[in-house]
Order: sequence, then C-alpha cells, then structure tokens
Amino acid sequence: MYNFKNDYSEGAHPSILKRLMETNLVQQQGYGEDEYSAKAKEFIKQRVNNPEASIYFVSGGTQTNLLVISTLLKAHEAVISARTGHIFSHETGAIEATGHRVITIDTSDGKIGPLGIEKVLSEYSLRPHVVKPKMVYISNSTEIGTIYGKDELAALAEFCESHDLLLFLDGARLAQALTAENNDLTLADVARLTDVFYIGGTKNGALLGEAIVFNKPDLAPEFDYVLKQKGALLAKGRVLGIQFLELFKDDLYFELGRHANRMAMKLSVALKKKGYSFLTDSMTNQIFPILPNELIARLSKKYLFYEWCVIDDGHSAIRLITSWSTDEKAVDRFIEDLSIS
Repeated sequence: MYNFKNDYSEGAHPSILKRLMETNLVQQQGYGEDEYSAKAKEFIKQRVNNPEASIYFVSGGTQTNLLVISTLLKAHEAVISARTGHIFSHETGAIEATGHRVITIDTSDGKIGPLGIEKVLSEYSLRPHVVKPKMVYISNSTEIGTIYGKDELAALAEFCESHDLLLFLDGARLAQALTAENNDLTLADVARLTDVFYIGGTKNGALLGEAIVFNKPDLAPEFDYVLKQKGALLAKGRVLGIQFLELFKDDLYFELGRHANRMAMKLSVALKKKGYSFLTDSMTNQIFPILPNELIARLSKKYLFYEWCVIDDGHSAIRLITSWSTDEKAVDRFIEDLSIS
C-alpha cells in the first residue's frame, strides 16, 4: 500500500539525518541557545528580509497555532478563520480550550477576504455582549490546496491594519505554496504582509518542527516565557535548529516543496486527461479529484488516501497528497491503475 494520505509518512531528508549524526556529540547550549539554532535564524531573517524578526522553533503545527493565538489574544478576543481552517476543523478544539472563540467564514476555495471579515465584524459589534474579533487566521497553502496571491494577501493586510486586526498565517505547507506554478509571493512578501506566520518543517522534509516568525518583535516580547510555561521549549533545541539550518542554508526547503508539487501535478494532469474533474483548483501538493465510487474502491486496495466528501450517489472526492519524498514510480503506478478496468 503506497501512502497518498499525508505528507509526513516519511522520516526526514537524508541531509538532515546526516547533519544530526555529524553534530551528535558536539556539546551545545540548551533551550535553543545553540549555534545551529542561531545560524538557522540568521538564514531565515535573510530570506524574509527582516533582520529584526523574532524567530522561535517549536515541535508541531497545532502547538504553534495554540501558542501564537493564545498569547496574542486577550481573554475576550476571538480569531476569524475559514471553516476549513486547521484551527477549526482538525485541532480538537485546541484554541477554544484556551478560552478563545474561533469565528468561521464559509468559503468554497479555503480562502477568506475582506468582505467576509467585514461581515463578521458587523455581526460581532454588540459590545460588550459578544466576543471581540481581533485576529485573522489564514493558511497558505490552504487545507484544500489553494494559495493566496500577492494581491489577495496585500488586500487582507491592508484591511486588517485599518481595522486593528492581527494577521496570522499558518505555513504548515508554505513551501508548497511558494513553489506552486501559479504563485507570485515570496517569503519576504509573506513577512512584510503578515504580523506573524510560521514556516512548516514537519510536512517538508524535517523530522519535526515549525519556525514561528514574529515580523514585529514588540508583538510578543516575552514569548520565550510562554514557550517554557507551556512545555514547548525543548532542552535539546539544537534538534530543531539543525533541521532548519539544513533546510535553509542551500534552499533545500524550496527544492523539497517543488518536488511535492511536481508529483501532485503529474497526478493531476493524468486525471484530467482521463476526463475527471476536481473539487478545488489546486497547484500544490494536495489535489481533490472526483472519481466514480467503483474506481475509488479499487484504488483503495493498493493506495492509502482520504475519501474527502460525497458528491452524488455514484461519485466522491478523494484527497491525494504528495510529499517531499514521493516516489515518482508510485505516481506512475497510480496513473496506470486509473486505466485498469
């Protein structure tokens, strides 16, 4: 069974494992004060074109979202998200458990814009009887594979600034978003247009790890306290630092994102040639073809994937995800199996 169910089935890129082994017995300071973490942060600051950025390495995406949102919001403040947003749909109520409401916007493409946010602000204006929307949470790429263009992100940033809202971008699959064929954003653009975002490593070649980037250092000047108190400050912080150092020193991060996208696009082209349509228009490593249920049942005997939603009595959409390490031969086999009657 080949796994197209997620993009973290494999361990880590060999260069990361090699570097971890090479530095294994080199003594370093703990809690992220090691030389590898410092160098990694410098590389990231260069790529985001912000020498003043504050960067913190943590272990996972849900942990990142919980830490950032609960730190930046006051007790009566809420966060706005697409209904498909990870903080609403796949984090076991982690944000609500901290006491903050997630206000959702229905969207067909996984993206939200100023009009949807403006409607939320209007609906939550009865002060002090309702929570106060204070943050906008977006994902790039989104949970259904779509991406934000530069104009879209700029419009969001302008709206948030004019309405005193914080803009937080979930970058669990940022590498795939920034290397998509239809992308016009750079990492520096993301940093310039958001208040805080994170660079996902778990889903792009790292064993684990995300890099939180506060583009305005005064936004969370005591975030180190938060990490320690919440159990997110690793004693062996070097393990995270080394991984991001390897991912960014020679742009391996983007190379791996491109590979994941290329494998997904090969699947997408083959499916389109067979006449199949898609739930969303995705150019990243998540695609959602709509297939006959009989074909889905047959493919599921050889491949792992999610059956995403029912379209009608005879068809459903499935989710296929490729990774930084997807074997092209497995992609070819899947394409061949589409034609077997």
